Amino acid sequence: MSDVVRGLVVKIFADGAEVAQIDELAANPLVSGFTTNPTLMRAAGIDDYATFVKLLTTQITDRPISFEVISDDFDEMERQALYLHGFGDNVYVKIPITDTSAVSAAPLMARLAAAGVSVNATAIMTLDQVRVAAQALGGGPPAVISVFAGRIADAGVDPVPVMRAAKQIVAEHENLELLWASPREVLNVVQADEVGCDIITMTPDLLRKLPSLGRDLGEFSLATVQMFRDDAVAARYDL
Repeated sequence: MSDVVRGLVVKIFADGAEVAQIDELAANPLVSGFTTNPTLMRAAGIDDYATFVKLLTTQITDRPISFEVISDDFDEMERQALYLHGFGDNVYVKIPITDTSAVSAAPLMARLAAAGVSVNATAIMTLDQVRVAAQALGGGPPAVISVFAGRIADAGVDPVPVMRAAKQIVAEHENLELLWASPREVLNVVQADEVGCDIITMTPDLLRKLPSLGRDLGEFSLATVQMFRDDAVAARYDL
């Protein structure tokens, strides 16, 4: 592990739904928590949500783990959130910032916080949404505000100023943590750390790149040249 990686303050949460990978990552001292979502679960072939939750909450007991509600009806979201909360004190329930009709989920988040549920407010991309979620969850049990910085960047907007401003909003409430969601590259870990994000999610593929953080660029260049040469030889290319 490089000195740069050891010096990170931001916590790394593994993002995925492959049970075997999650079990393996649980042994990684760099991983401070876990998150998943329905899209990742579908890609992993999960066909029984309740069984998936039961399995992971049995395996992961010492770190936060987030599961998302799957309804678009607020009453049903609330029922599902309370059900998921019942699996353990380390469970955070992911509530999207709105339903699919763009109706705010803030009243639901406030009710859940009042009931002692740790909420992970998800799919957030604007500072107004950060303010709404922070107001709903501030002062309650531990909660997370997940801002999808990677998707903000996909829209051609620099996420760093957004995340810096989001941190100022979230910092007004001692029970809230800011999460940099959907990173695209290792540089995002450095950016998240510099702006004071509390958490960043990383997929297993991105976690495998983390040892490159702080690597000497001259040495990295030479290793890349060697890789290209080795692959050309292995493929028996000829001109």
